Amino acid sequence: MIRNLHDSDAAAVLGIYQQGLDGGEASFETRAPDWPRWDQKYLPFCRLVSVQGETLQGWAALAPVSARDCYRGVAEVSIYVASEHAGKGVGNELMAALVEASERHGIWSLYSSIFPENEATRRLHSRHGFREVGMRERIAQQNGRWRNTLILERRSTLVGL
Repeated sequence: MIRNLHDSDAAAVLGIYQQGLDGGEASFETRAPDWPRWDQKYLPFCRLVSVQGETLQGWAALAPVSARDCYRGVAEVSIYVASEHAGKGVGNELMAALVEASERHGIWSLYSSIFPENEATRRLHSRHGFREVGMRERIAQQNGRWRNTLILERRSTLVGL
């Protein structure tokens, strides 16, 4: 079941986030923020979780790309699935719900920056209408190794036409 994220989900959300960071293929970040910083980073809408029974399986949220009003309809996607639930369709369900919710809230462009080696995330984005729009080469180092990031974008067919 996909539902809106509640503050009571904070510990599980941050735990799943840290799990993703520990894998080394999700982000340049190494430590999940505390809840107030996480809460401040993401838009107050389009915060979703996947739950089965009492278990939170994954989360998705949108962050603004800029504080400038002209970019109010552009948001960056974050989506994380607990490792024990990877490959079970959780990410697919979260992304579908996130796309739908983003359009309901007037978002016309979704943006992601991922490591190109992260094939599962590439496929997930492609499945939901994201296209590859660029590559940032040697943008930053992770554990002493230069990494590239692939830029993906999804333009709404309903909003911002």
